[in-house]
Amino acid sequence: MSRIYGSDRTRGQIAELAGDLAAFGGVRLVTLGDGVERGQRMLDFRTGSGLRFTVLVDRAMDIAEVEHKGRSIGWHAPTGFRAPALHELEGEDGLGLLRGFSGFLVTCGLDHILGDEVVSAETYDYPRRSRVTQPLHGRIAMEPARLVGYGERWEGDRCILWAEGEIRQAANFAENLRLVRRIEADLGSDEIRLIDRVVNVGFSDTPHMLLYHVNIGHPVLDAGSRYLAPVRDVLWASHADAYEAQGVGYARACAPRVPFTEQVWEHEMAADADGRVPVALVNDGLGLGIEVETLQAQLPCNYAWQNFRSGAYAFGLEPATHHIPGDGFARERGEMIWLGPQETRDYEASFRVLDGAEAIAASETRIRAIAEQPDEDFPPPSGNFRRLWGAGEG
Repeated sequence: MSRIYGSDRTRGQIAELAGDLAAFGGVRLVTLGDGVERGQRMLDFRTGSGLRFTVLVDRAMDIAEVEHKGRSIGWHAPTGFRAPALHELEGEDGLGLLRGFSGFLVTCGLDHILGDEVVSAETYDYPRRSRVTQPLHGRIAMEPARLVGYGERWEGDRCILWAEGEIRQAANFAENLRLVRRIEADLGSDEIRLIDRVVNVGFSDTPHMLLYHVNIGHPVLDAGSRYLAPVRDVLWASHADAYEAQGVGYARACAPRVPFTEQVWEHEMAADADGRVPVALVNDGLGLGIEVETLQAQLPCNYAWQNFRSGAYAFGLEPATHHIPGDGFARERGEMIWLGPQETRDYEASFRVLDGAEAIAASETRIRAIAEQPDEDFPPPSGNFRRLWGAGEG
């Protein structure tokens, strides 16, 4: 059944109430028409629960806006959702992504994440390409998708809103990777489901890294908003040399201010009995939060990004395949994921709106049952990066 306006209804009962399912929810394809966003295709999802989100087909099918009952959840940067054709990812000393970095979900990869870096290209066996210059967070976020399909599908009395696309990241004598992405939400639900498959469609062993940069803005993010996570150990902090200088710890947000220098943490998480890792950002005063759930076997690393500077106010929940020191660090330790010809890697994530004090309490209880996070604001980073993927593992 689908829960619409507080009542559980069958497919037939929903059909009786309106001539078109679009009265309650659905998926609509639109094209943006102005400014730096002009020309991009966007899918508009409405579940009928108060959840609305948009998917940027021409930006890796990433999730742009997320709202619940008119309250914004996703982060909006000053760049807007800039069209990919306006980007030079390798420009500005590898920081070109920052000209369009915005939205609830920005996918990073597929062969590189984190800071810009120069790495070996020897596996591509091309004499004129001895190295690859990788930009910040890789290239996939600005690649348009081939839209396979979208719409509403009934399974008995359950209605699934869905979209699927394929995103290609490729060059001659370099990587030839494909991301097959499916996004789903049930009619009447407060949850978005993401199902990804990364495929090496080429014939050279190719490095693979992935990061889901989940960005949350006001009003979920506000002074006093809390970060909830089953933190087993604090591994790393970007500001370890001045750990307490800004007076903002890992678990509670401050109001926007200037100056503020971004803070990034990596936490070692515990998983539940099914191998799932839930993390959340909650605003108790507003009674609103968002929970992100991933599988530890797929995304064993977790970062938290605190960007509390006025005008760019954001909190990032970031599950990833690799530790935060990045590409070169993974190669040196034999932890790079190498995809052989036609090899695949699967990922899934869910994004669940926490609407009201009861939903927030249930999420917090579940997370605390997995592991009690540190009570102190500034737990000392251990630097104990556990071993990840073995050399040559696909």
